[in-house]
Amino acid sequence: MNAFPPGFLWGSATAAHQTEGNNLNTDWWVREGMMPGMESSGDACDSYHRYDQDMRLLAEAGLDTYRFSIEWARIVPREGQVSRALLAHYRRMIDTALAFGLTPVVTLLHSTIPLWLAERGGWQADDAVERFVDYVRVAATILADVPYVITLNEPNMMAQMVAAIEAARSGGQWRSATLAGQAEAAASATADEVREAVRNLPTPTAEHGQVFIAAHHAARAVLRELLPAARVGWTIANPALYAAPEHENRLREVRYGMEDVYLEAAAGDDFIGVQAYSAQEVGADGLVPHPPHPTNTLTGAAYRPDALEMAVRHTWAMTGLPILVTENGIATGDDELRIAYTREALRGLVAAMDDGADVRGYLHWSLLDNFEWGHWEPTFGLIAVDRSTFVRTPKPSLAWLGAVARGNGAELGQP
Repeated sequence: MNAFPPGFLWGSATAAHQTEGNNLNTDWWVREGMMPGMESSGDACDSYHRYDQDMRLLAEAGLDTYRFSIEWARIVPREGQVSRALLAHYRRMIDTALAFGLTPVVTLLHSTIPLWLAERGGWQADDAVERFVDYVRVAATILADVPYVITLNEPNMMAQMVAAIEAARSGGQWRSATLAGQAEAAASATADEVREAVRNLPTPTAEHGQVFIAAHHAARAVLRELLPAARVGWTIANPALYAAPEHENRLREVRYGMEDVYLEAAAGDDFIGVQAYSAQEVGADGLVPHPPHPTNTLTGAAYRPDALEMAVRHTWAMTGLPILVTENGIATGDDELRIAYTREALRGLVAAMDDGADVRGYLHWSLLDNFEWGHWEPTFGLIAVDRSTFVRTPKPSLAWLGAVARGNGAELGQP
């Protein structure tokens, strides 16, 4: 097994809303309380107070990079109001990472937006891009020595939510895109209806992503102006789509709206973040649902460690940009399976790199067993977290990945 190149980044990733706890001022906090069958993030992993523990465990395991997000809704709790105390909090997180020898990779927006913007229609508000850019300017004041800055996480997944809102409005489920309109619909929905709606989210088109592309380009311009030394990019949810030969045209059509329009929009970025977990087939009617199977993960996704190689190869072919694997992992309660999945995913990554893909690092999702957008059952973490005491218990997978990092991939050649 070829070693990874010198300077290759090895680490793990988290997101603020999923780990900090009590993000009371986000759209997701409100949504958790109004949707039947949706669990609450609550205290989450209490990483708002315990981030130093998380970083220490990561560094002591032998990993050298930590990706985390800062929360727009905390920094700008009301429109036009900036919390200097919260800026200082996130600056302390950066300083702590650097003190542990960790390269900080900072995400400016990981899915959640402030409640004040959500109440005006969220990303469908006329001034959403302008308000995001205002926030980016403020956030940049604490990012001077952060080498990697991510503008938006998985804009294609956010576009799917926009598509779902539009579909619900056109179908008469609610009258507006605001949280109040969503609450009106949720009040009469059953848990089964909500789960069915989630399973059948509409496939986004390129048009649904235009606001996110505009936000990314505007934020990139600001960051280039204020942080000339930072590498700026965004991360894409790479679905690793495939199809039988007779469905290749349909594959291209579906993939363009779900992925390729965002890869094209990365032109001019310093890097692109690849986020891959599983693969999915496209048929004549579009996406083919994963059938129930004993090997499916806790999210219902197929067990496909080859998805990472597929995603990297496609992203490299589309963009030619340096790649940072910003998320890859598996939802499972079996840590031996997590190790097996990650080993095979990394072997596939090496194969893609041997064929020319310029990959600069691998960040596992997730560092912690955290809140997974409405549910606690899917466990992706390298570290277990007791939800009552918040005690962190590293899993064998953390030590294993640390050993891989210290050997720069040499361990992958062993059985």
